[in-house]
Amino acid sequence: MKILFLIGFIIFNSLSLGECFNTSLKVNFKNEKVITGAEQTEFYLDLLRDKRVGILANQTTIIKNKHLVDSLISLGINIVKVFGPEHGFRGNAPAGDVVDDEYDQKTGVKIISLYGKKRKPSSEDLSDIDIMIFDIQDVGCRFYTYINVLRDIMEACAENKKPLLILDRPNPNAYLIDGPVLDMKLKSGIGQFPVPISHGMTIGEFAQMINGEKWLPRELQCDLKIIKIKNYTHNTDYTVPVKPSPNLNTQQSIILYPSTCLFEGTYLNHGRGTQFPFTIIGSPKLKGKYDFSYIPVSIPGMSTSPIFMNQECFGLDLRNTDLKKIRKSRKINLGWMIELYNEYPDKEEFFDRSKSNQMGNIDNLAGTSEFKEQIKAGKSETEIRASWEPKLSEYKKMRKKYLIYP
Repeated sequence: MKILFLIGFIIFNSLSLGECFNTSLKVNFKNEKVITGAEQTEFYLDLLRDKRVGILANQTTIIKNKHLVDSLISLGINIVKVFGPEHGFRGNAPAGDVVDDEYDQKTGVKIISLYGKKRKPSSEDLSDIDIMIFDIQDVGCRFYTYINVLRDIMEACAENKKPLLILDRPNPNAYLIDGPVLDMKLKSGIGQFPVPISHGMTIGEFAQMINGEKWLPRELQCDLKIIKIKNYTHNTDYTVPVKPSPNLNTQQSIILYPSTCLFEGTYLNHGRGTQFPFTIIGSPKLKGKYDFSYIPVSIPGMSTSPIFMNQECFGLDLRNTDLKKIRKSRKINLGWMIELYNEYPDKEEFFDRSKSNQMGNIDNLAGTSEFKEQIKAGKSETEIRASWEPKLSEYKKMRKKYLIYP
């Protein structure tokens, strides 16, 4: 009797893991290949047949070496519109650049930009769509704008009663849950949710959190269907096969990004204008402090006018940082910020964003106005981390309600 009860309990749980398809009890994936949601067409093609399909996609929306849009069209799926996020559908627009509507040269499908005149599909955009797909590679950081696009797509689908199919992909920084939780007084384009810098969730999990925490306006609920990743856990060491955006062009840059993107809010160059963004950091004013140097230049498609363009910068070379140690620490590195501030000769201009053309100020990036003042006051890393509590621990507890993967 106990055996029958146990079998029944296992079967019940395998059929009731939220709104996910392709559920599995197996959690030991050491020797098995990670299979993304998009690759498991057997679990979602029937949802798309005889439907008018819209898709949020970019260059990372692939099945092996083929773009998902091309694959679905070849399988007879009616893709009527593609929606493109920041950097555009093909991923070749620099960060922050306005992207216009266009028609895809390869397929002739209309592409509607969500990083130009609007951020959210209109009712007219969705009027001839029966189901929406969301499939882009995220990197798990609050200031990486694809989770903002996710929220906007969910809102539009909820308002227009369209189901949203999420083809989940691994978060290469899913092992990391760290940083101050955003003070919502500092809500901006690079921080929309009360989550830490590195939130430790996949897009599918984050979508469930948006619904569950009622972060959509008017407490709207989006009809979600999630194709989960196979053979994946939050501790899986996953290498992204296609660069998520022009300046996240290596695995090194992706893993360092939660730490080094904070330098976007300083008067330092953090590798923009080189082939090594987010992995080298410097300034002409650090000459004599460091031996390592580099010269940022204009690079179309990556950074057309980087800070300190054509000037020799001196500073840190993080390209050989041991990624295993980074993952093992499970912490954002604050030491680099503390070190460079201490070495910088003109403290008053270190956090003066008005002197540069970079994307965000330090308060918006960190999610708190305290961080800058703590660095200036010479607070230790331990003291700074202590100020993130209890909100960080409360977030970790809340996050557990929406997890799909162990």
